[in-house]
Amino acid sequence: TCSLLRSPKGFPKLKNDTFLRAARGEETEHTPVWCMRQAGRYLPEFRETRASQDFFATCRSPKLCCELTLQPLRRFPLDAAIIFSDILVVPQALGMEVVMVPGKGPTFTEPLKEVEDLLKLQQKVDVTAELGYVFQAITLTRHSLEGKVPLIGFSGAPWTLMSYMIEGGGSTTMAKAKSWLYRHPEASHRLLRLLADVIIDYLVGQVAAGAQALQLFESHAGHLGPELFQDFALPYIRDIAQAVKSKLKEEALPLVPMIIFAKDAHYALRDLAHAGYEVVGLDWTIRPQEARAQIGKHVTLQGNLDPCALYAPKEKIGELVKKMLESFGTQRYIANLGHGLYPDMNPEHVGAFVEAVHAHSRHINKH
Repeated sequence: TCSLLRSPKGFPKLKNDTFLRAARGEETEHTPVWCMRQAGRYLPEFRETRASQDFFATCRSPKLCCELTLQPLRRFPLDAAIIFSDILVVPQALGMEVVMVPGKGPTFTEPLKEVEDLLKLQQKVDVTAELGYVFQAITLTRHSLEGKVPLIGFSGAPWTLMSYMIEGGGSTTMAKAKSWLYRHPEASHRLLRLLADVIIDYLVGQVAAGAQALQLFESHAGHLGPELFQDFALPYIRDIAQAVKSKLKEEALPLVPMIIFAKDAHYALRDLAHAGYEVVGLDWTIRPQEARAQIGKHVTLQGNLDPCALYAPKEKIGELVKKMLESFGTQRYIANLGHGLYPDMNPEHVGAFVEAVHAHSRHINKH
């Protein structure tokens, strides 16, 4: 139940902190598990709740975000909730218009075309004024969870947001956005800096509102090679971790664990391991042992079952999970998919995944 009549603080006591302990590298009895896009269209109740509403109108309704965040937890014994929202609320806060086009996805009515277009963006963003609805959703959901599991907040990373703002939507090549990196490096850095500053305030605001962990999504890392990533993505990823932590300290807010998920960025795992995040999320295209070897023992890993493995029969899902747990080890590890759940997935198979992680990790820990 997501009623808005609770005091903003005085949150319920947390009952299951397995996810937070694993993120901090403490010992856990079982390996915690959650799924990217666990609040999603694969759930009939999600489709029902979302049916009558425009997508971004849903994002702006704290009550609906709360309901959608809680739905997967009513079905599955997940170890964390992630607030229902979208990474593109940040470009909206900068003054860009984004609409959700059925069958096409998020679309910017006026993408950035020329360097001069940067002048149209808000240069100083008051995140509470522009994104306060996300903070309200987090506070409401944190109360409504009743301490069942921790609540994760998130943001897109600067390069990923920049690529959407220039492409105007999804793209298979990111050619328009990458051409900026080659043709207009100074303007690109100006835009990335502006985004990073908003993201830092946005993430700190999420913790103030009740988020107990934060994930930064660099979903389009795979379109960059090592050099471009080094120049245009990594410095901002590092800076966000550092600035968020120092602001949390300044404001006497909890120092929550932070997760970096840079999809398809195998070439940067060593750098990401030293970027200031407690957890590095992995996609399904890297072997767990290789990731562990590159990242070392001082960072928790998260991932990385191929989402399409959930199309397999349930017994097969169990075998794949067991193999994944044996490869990663059950400690300093958070089980997840290597990307989000797809809309046509069977909820029962998601349940089989979650239960297999708990059962096999408990068994491995005992023996």
